[in-house]
Amino acid sequence: MPSAASTLRALSPLPRPFYSRDPRQVAAALLGKLLIRRQGRTLLAGRIVEAEAYLGLTDPGSHAFSGETPRNSVLFGPPGHAYIYFIYGNHFCTNISCQPAGNPGCVLLRALQPIHGLADMAALRGLSLDPTPRLSQLRLLTSGPGRLSQALAITRELCNAADLCSPASGLYVADDASPAPQVCASPRINVTRAPLDLWRFTVAGSPFVSAKKPA
Repeated sequence: MPSAASTLRALSPLPRPFYSRDPRQVAAALLGKLLIRRQGRTLLAGRIVEAEAYLGLTDPGSHAFSGETPRNSVLFGPPGHAYIYFIYGNHFCTNISCQPAGNPGCVLLRALQPIHGLADMAALRGLSLDPTPRLSQLRLLTSGPGRLSQALAITRELCNAADLCSPASGLYVADDASPAPQVCASPRINVTRAPLDLWRFTVAGSPFVSAKKPA
């Protein structure tokens, strides 16, 4: 019987056409998929339970709203690439570019249900886990964009512009054929310039979504 790690390693990255569409469609479709991080023999994985869509030039909440810069250039390139930025001076946020090149948009990954490599995730987060981890401990691993990035060793230096559609990538999203979850839509968090959107998507009933609950 194959191990969990070998089963995860056998999964293929989602293809580029998956990301080459409206970020709202992509964000909802990413729920239930697996975010996988490979570094040498280390394999980390979590199931996506929360994501936010950013529409680019028409979205005041988007980093692309004011046009292309060296910092946000990934958003203006091909879909399916990692856009990593540093925020509040203490953590990284993991995004995936969407829509065809030249038409910027992205999805921010906000929370995961940790699936594989929990001890390594805890070490990266500077935490300790019980032999049978409590839900409260697991939430501290990957519930929130900064936590999930730290738990999967995702930084701008290591992962920005990574091609998530490449079989050789150390960061990618895969489909393990799990049943599609029920999806809830609510306003994005801390987006004060576009407060009336419903572009935050969460897995209904998941205890791993970030602290602010969907409306």
